Amino acid sequence: AIVIVAYNRVHSLKRLLKSIAQAEYDRKDIPLIISVDRGEQNIDVVRIAEDFDWEYGSKKVVYQQENLGLKQHILQCGDYTKEYGSIIMLEDDLYVSPAFYLYARKALDFTEQMDQIAGVSLYNHLFNVHTREPFSALEDGFSNWYMQFASSWGQAWTCEQWLKFKSWLLSRENDEQFDDPRIPHNVASWSDHSWLKYFIKYMIENDLYFLYPRISLTTNFFDEGQHAKKAVTDLQVPLAGRKQRAYHFSSLEQSEAVYDAFFENSKLEQKMKEFLQTEELCVIDLYGYKTQKSRYLLSGACKPYQVLARFGCRLRPMDANIYEETEGDYFFLYDTSVQGKKPKKADVDQYLYHYRALKSKYMVKLLFYRIKEAISIQKSNQ
Repeated sequence: AIVIVAYNRVHSLKRLLKSIAQAEYDRKDIPLIISVDRGEQNIDVVRIAEDFDWEYGSKKVVYQQENLGLKQHILQCGDYTKEYGSIIMLEDDLYVSPAFYLYARKALDFTEQMDQIAGVSLYNHLFNVHTREPFSALEDGFSNWYMQFASSWGQAWTCEQWLKFKSWLLSRENDEQFDDPRIPHNVASWSDHSWLKYFIKYMIENDLYFLYPRISLTTNFFDEGQHAKKAVTDLQVPLAGRKQRAYHFSSLEQSEAVYDAFFENSKLEQKMKEFLQTEELCVIDLYGYKTQKSRYLLSGACKPYQVLARFGCRLRPMDANIYEETEGDYFFLYDTSVQGKKPKKADVDQYLYHYRALKSKYMVKLLFYRIKEAISIQKSNQ
């Protein structure tokens, strides 16, 4: 089934439904559920849902009896897996590729018997949401990659995948502890009204992963709404085209692109163990965002420890520089048990690497825009 989660955004829902109507399907018995959370301005949203012509199966519009909020709305809609076996869930500010349904079915079939997979993402990250820097997964020849970070911008679950999470969540009803260093501070700081926050914790504690596509099947308009003060384009990504693709999925063991919740390549740890000829833990922290402690640390941050090796940052994605041992002074392999002089690197190298498309005049305009924005916020808070 396709489950749409909607609330208070008429134009967003119309846009999403338009993209769904234009997609490709190989059957005529696909249930479509449009669940609208109750709100003061939702009469038009319900009307749009009821007027939508769905020619590929049954359609059901559910208008909630009371306002659930996003977290409870998602949790309730996830339970449709019990009725339909598996679901694709889409929030109303998304837009789908013509291939989204066919991809989701194949990915769910592939992961159905894989105990370490907690769900399937239809969205492909090109942006590290913690550090607000560009990201891309290492290319390894497969149609997918993995991350210990749940997707909320187009996702699919089998009944078993969803019910395992729900069972864990019910057993942790009063657990509000998010001080585990394996959980990014950004995630821990999210509101308790975020379902995603709890799903990520569940994955980390149980060593589970989401399967992600190489080419995105959804993109995110991030329209103004309950959790966004204004629309931005940060999360827009290229969509897979209409042409049918033969997907070649990897298992976790086969994949070289397996990332933790910090967007760091977990497979690099084994590379560093071989480099150091040790079995001790080596924390991978190319973005310089982690707080996890260990004797060995591979980081993009300048630290006061003994430097065992240095790597440049010329190849893309960033982790390719470690695999290929690119020369330079950008990433440092530290022995944190030995004090040393902080290495130096030019900050401008980081900006030029990540923001290659920004011209100087645009950067100046952006600076003035941010200053005006900060002043405006300060005035509104007075």
